[in-house]
Amino acid sequence: MAKKQIIPKKTPMPEQPPEERIHNYNEVPYGYIPEDAIAEAKRCLECAKPSCMAGCPVNINVPGFIKLVAEGDFRGAVNLIKETNALPAITGRVCPQETQCEGVCTLCKKFESVAIGRLERFVADWEAAQGELSIPELPPPTGKKVAVIGAGPAGLTVAADLARLGHYVTIFEALHEAGGVLVYGIPEFRLPKAIVKREVEYVCSLGAKLVKDFVVGCAATVDELLEEYDAVFLGTGAGLPWFLGIPGENLGGVYSANEYLTRANLMKAYRFPEYDTPIARGRRVVTIGGGNVAMDSARTALRLGAQESIIVYRRSRAEMPARAEEIHHAEQEGIQFNLLTGPVAFRGENGRVKEIECIKMELGEPDASGRRRPVPVKDSNFRIPIDIAIIAVGQSPSPLIPKTTPDLQLAKHGGVTVDPNTMKTSKKGVFAGGDVATGGATVILAMGQAKIASKAIDDYLRTGVW
Repeated sequence: MAKKQIIPKKTPMPEQPPEERIHNYNEVPYGYIPEDAIAEAKRCLECAKPSCMAGCPVNINVPGFIKLVAEGDFRGAVNLIKETNALPAITGRVCPQETQCEGVCTLCKKFESVAIGRLERFVADWEAAQGELSIPELPPPTGKKVAVIGAGPAGLTVAADLARLGHYVTIFEALHEAGGVLVYGIPEFRLPKAIVKREVEYVCSLGAKLVKDFVVGCAATVDELLEEYDAVFLGTGAGLPWFLGIPGENLGGVYSANEYLTRANLMKAYRFPEYDTPIARGRRVVTIGGGNVAMDSARTALRLGAQESIIVYRRSRAEMPARAEEIHHAEQEGIQFNLLTGPVAFRGENGRVKEIECIKMELGEPDASGRRRPVPVKDSNFRIPIDIAIIAVGQSPSPLIPKTTPDLQLAKHGGVTVDPNTMKTSKKGVFAGGDVATGGATVILAMGQAKIASKAIDDYLRTGVW
């Protein structure tokens, strides 16, 4: 038998040129066509002991779906993915595959990994293009009722899993659109909202009921929901922004990334005047932070008309937590990177920000995160003239539900304490997962915790054992 000829690099995925995309909100990568997808799937080695599945937080049968793509069975591939992942069009776009499934692909030992994320996105988009979503056969109703609080990645995953098991699920969403961070945080050019809506509709097609504009903690408490429902899942995310604690943060023109991106994305400020949501626009915009939220903010600023969009990050590029693809796209688009730079203060005139004062940093010994700690360089202060500042240094869970649920135990970071093996909280019948338990993390890690929770919830509903 002839030895398989390995193509060293991934099949390229075409995308909008940088000089065009900075003037629109259209998605940057165009995605594969069928021929590209089949060619890429055929790069898979079909390992006897595949490592890629171990890198997937939601346990997608990666080799199985890739084999089906290689055979041209796209319907079979997407159905196989949806056995464990109800949101493939989303995870195929925003999942950090390079550090998960692709990061442990056997091909990585010598070549570029199989483009697992691109193939996942392809089959999900292919299914949508056919105009017909495959709905799995559902079991008879169990009669058990579950309240899912939050229609973000974790809540949607739990809802889909439990609905497929025959339980009656109601999702309570505080905002006027479902999706959580997928709609308020991630920009259109990275994750089109029509795709989020499509995936939400799929979850509802499994039998889950969606109630929007319902703030748990105000409209009803967790205890009140437990009077009607057999179990509650908390998937409320982390919407409380962190600030720097430096002078001038209260000046006009200084935004948290949460507010800035929510105005631009969920409230559609980018489509002004069709939507009259106000958002400050500036010629020179600085974003503080080095994660995906910082990249999203800086790239959004360009599309809102900034002539210069600048990242200020206190470590070096090697320590940046943002995905390599997002950093690459930002660099292509002309985002300026002021690395090893720490903000000291905002300076303003007449109540509006005019400058940011910074200090140069150098890297010391590693801190608790494993990254080298930034240390200020004495007498290296300098100022950058700016019109807008966006602070993207992290976020915590909202305190609303804990404040109205007094017997819910909290961790130091303000999140809900859970048993990592079951996602049970300290309160009987209440489970939690995603950013509300971990603090700000990734979409796919939230979904992975949700998978653990849904199994434990099902066990609890069927046995009554806590």
